[in-house]
Amino acid sequence: MTPRIVFSDADVLVVDKPSGMPSVPARTPLDPPDVARQLAAAHGPLEAAHRLDRDTSGLLVLARSRAARSALGRAFEQRLVRKRYLAVVLGTPEGRGGTIELPLGPDRDHPPRHHVDHDSGKAAATRWQFLATVAEPAMSLLAVEPLTGRSHQIRVHLAAIGLPIVGDRLYLPPDEPGSERWCGRPATGGDDSGDMAEDRCKAGRPMLALHACGLDLPHPASGEPLTLAAAPPDSAVWRRFATAVTAALAAWPIASPSASSGKIGPDH
Repeated sequence: MTPRIVFSDADVLVVDKPSGMPSVPARTPLDPPDVARQLAAAHGPLEAAHRLDRDTSGLLVLARSRAARSALGRAFEQRLVRKRYLAVVLGTPEGRGGTIELPLGPDRDHPPRHHVDHDSGKAAATRWQFLATVAEPAMSLLAVEPLTGRSHQIRVHLAAIGLPIVGDRLYLPPDEPGSERWCGRPATGGDDSGDMAEDRCKAGRPMLALHACGLDLPHPASGEPLTLAAAPPDSAVWRRFATAVTAALAAWPIASPSASSGKIGPDH
């Protein structure tokens, strides 16, 4: 399980991180090494400029120097970085797209989960767009753009509107139709084969069908625009949407939703 190099120069290294690999140093000795540690021998000291959930695959930016790390940190803080994701969810959305605006906070009764918290949660907004659907079980491909950067934001927001991400061991309801086949839960009898077995990452965990596929950011040294893309991993779930994924990668950015496309927030 090795990250694929997408871009590299004297200041920055961008990789396509596999699902199951931590993007920042692990919390315990039992966790696998993070991306920077795995690449240090070949590429020298590195520091992640942002986070990806361990189970999320896709583009991760690493700084090669303290100056580059500071510049990248400012770019993320000032929201000069645009992040684009593809997600496969269970179910079919009612509309064609919209913006989810629901405050999020840690679920202190069920760590490491987060949840919608209207009392003390932080503002969070996620833009989404419907791209394609398949049947048996019903699954949909969504283009997703987080407008804020809360922990587990995309996963919690999509689950909150009834569209949990395939393979999400934290937020997928246990009785969701089709979860035993596509979401890492063995069917009755404990069989772990077929599509489910294939869609496990090498760490042995269910593969979350959430992929960071696009980044637009200013280069930390020159300030010039840097646009990067990475296709989702080759797995059974993603192959079901191969044509739509190819079209989506060629058609970025996600269009801003119209007023009628459905903003979801406290009044809904």
